[in-house]
Amino acid sequence: MKLSDKAEEILEHLWIMAQEMGQDMRGFKELKTERDAPEVKELLSLNYIDVSKDGIRLRKEGMKEAENAIRRHRLAERLMVDVLDLKKSLMEENACRFEHLLHKDVEESICTLLGHPAFCPHGKPIPQGRCCKKSERVAKAIVSSLAYVNKDTRGKIAYLHTRDNKKLQKLMAMGLLPGVSVEVIQRFPSYVLKIGNSQIAMDEKMARDVFIRLRK
Repeated sequence: MKLSDKAEEILEHLWIMAQEMGQDMRGFKELKTERDAPEVKELLSLNYIDVSKDGIRLRKEGMKEAENAIRRHRLAERLMVDVLDLKKSLMEENACRFEHLLHKDVEESICTLLGHPAFCPHGKPIPQGRCCKKSERVAKAIVSSLAYVNKDTRGKIAYLHTRDNKKLQKLMAMGLLPGVSVEVIQRFPSYVLKIGNSQIAMDEKMARDVFIRLRK
């Protein structure tokens, strides 16, 4: 049974609160809904939530469905940024619309296309799907942190993962942007990369935050 868009959004909010913020209850006002709203009744009928006078709590039965909704949303964000090259200011609105159009087969195809990304553009983890688990060894071979590849490895920057804005800006200033081709020409005592006719050096801590899609 396909959930309504509003019901999915409620599940997403509840999952984030429970799994990433350690809070299991969310008020109706915060969820932009009401106790007798159709989307609340929809989730109650599926035993996905518990409702009290204080708000809504995600049940164990609804956890997987909520996780799947989060996965679709964050994959949509990655697609918008990495493939469609949308600015982050436009990403969120479009990702919200696009995630509701994804079904399981399309979701897995997009995940595979993106190289089974571990994080969304905001640096939040993307829950693994069936395709990730089946292709876990292959996925690791497709996209990897620079810190774990061998000398002479070639590929293209898939994404940068750091919550340190200064470090992110430094990496971008060095020319490490999604889609840029790189070659690892040295790993010790520092990492040295070749980008076009230029070479750049970085320490291991910085290299861990750069993920490349390996050339087959």
